[in-house]
Amino acid sequence: MAVLRRFARPLLASKFIRDGYAAVRNPAVPAARGEVGRGPVPAVSRLRLPDDPEQFVRIQGAVRLGAGVLLALGRAPRTASAALAATLVASALTPYVYPKAGDADPEAREAERADLLTDVSLLGGLLIAAADTHGKPSLAHRTRRAAGHASGAVTHRVTTVSDRVGDVADRVGDVADSAVKTVSDSVEAARKRLP
Repeated sequence: MAVLRRFARPLLASKFIRDGYAAVRNPAVPAARGEVGRGPVPAVSRLRLPDDPEQFVRIQGAVRLGAGVLLALGRAPRTASAALAATLVASALTPYVYPKAGDADPEAREAERADLLTDVSLLGGLLIAAADTHGKPSLAHRTRRAAGHASGAVTHRVTTVSDRVGDVADRVGDVADSAVKTVSDSVEAARKRLP
């Protein structure tokens, strides 16, 4: 399975590296999306997205390029896959965030649909890559196991301390009994000496 990952990750990342590089060098809004309006729609302006669609495309391109290279090299592949998935979602929402100024022709709409289906397919692959743990237990499982070990260690420490406190209490009790007996014996001896 490790060999498969070594080949599959660069294959999955190749489109993102190419698209990211192209977007950083030439941050034009894709032609299939047609003429775009001015800035994001009011409903999404709270997300603090840039007003300029080209700047938005350049940011997406930089993230795709960086995360694609990381995924291809196998460095932080789960994080890189999640970042690439986020750029795909943002890319799919771009026509809604930066709406078109006019109606697009049917060929452009068909091209958009094809792009959307490609993005959805890639999103599925990226989600699988983001969830891939290399055969290791998941983070949730490892966290639960570590918590269980920590709980067991704390319980053991508390039991050990409790046993030691019990031993100290027993010793203090023995010393107190011995002191009381010594004092009682001394008082008894003193009484006998008195007339």
